[in-house]
Amino acid sequence: MTWLVEVLSRPTINWWDALDIALVSILVYELLLLIRGTRAVQMALSGGFIIGLFFVSRWLELETVNWVIRNLAGYVVFAIIVLFQSDIRRALAHFGRAPFFRHFERAQSTDETIEELVVTAANLASRRTGAIIVIERQIGLRNYIEGGIPLDAMVTYDLMAAIFHPGSPLHDGAAIVQGDRVAAAACFLPLSVNPRLSRELGTRHRAALGLTEENDAVAIVVSEETGSISLVRDGNLERGISPEALRTQLRTLVASRRRLRLSRAEPRSSLA
Repeated sequence: MTWLVEVLSRPTINWWDALDIALVSILVYELLLLIRGTRAVQMALSGGFIIGLFFVSRWLELETVNWVIRNLAGYVVFAIIVLFQSDIRRALAHFGRAPFFRHFERAQSTDETIEELVVTAANLASRRTGAIIVIERQIGLRNYIEGGIPLDAMVTYDLMAAIFHPGSPLHDGAAIVQGDRVAAAACFLPLSVNPRLSRELGTRHRAALGLTEENDAVAIVVSEETGSISLVRDGNLERGISPEALRTQLRTLVASRRRLRLSRAEPRSSLA
């Protein structure tokens, strides 16, 4: 009964201990989510077996087995780094995209995303390939993202060109951009019912107008018939915009979104 007395005589758990346990639990949970469905699962099971064997060898006084495990432990760490370097990079990238780290976004990443979008629009317009690209701002577009094909990939010209290639199954519909990533493609948007719209406008332009009439998103539309670039925001359509003007306006819109987001976060930090 001595062990029971020792357990009951331990100090009470304070809120620091609870916080410590909660943080470790979150880290373990995120780690399990990352390795789920990968080859790291088998490695984790093997590691658990070796750890269990280590304690069993100590309990049963199996000195040889215990000595082997203790001497191999250091080499196993290096073997894991070499064998699972791609999974480790993916895990670090996953943690780097957490909401906490988004407050430390660099302006360079935003400029690179805008440049990729401008290059995409210009090249698609030169080939007269129809496209509609929606950029999320303050109001979320989750309902439309869930209705499309999820991608969650970095915004690059190669990816956008592949999405809107005429033979691609993702060509029909819109690509939605969240931050510096393409959240989904082949997303269907609501069409505008404004009776004053010109009959010359196609489905892409009407879809961009219908979406921006409901929220503060920005849409880039490339006409398949004329090859012109249009910028749509707040239910207004600006046709025949040049790549230089598109670049300037996108920088202004993204910068204004960031300033608004930071201004909303300041009162919370002051209250804290």
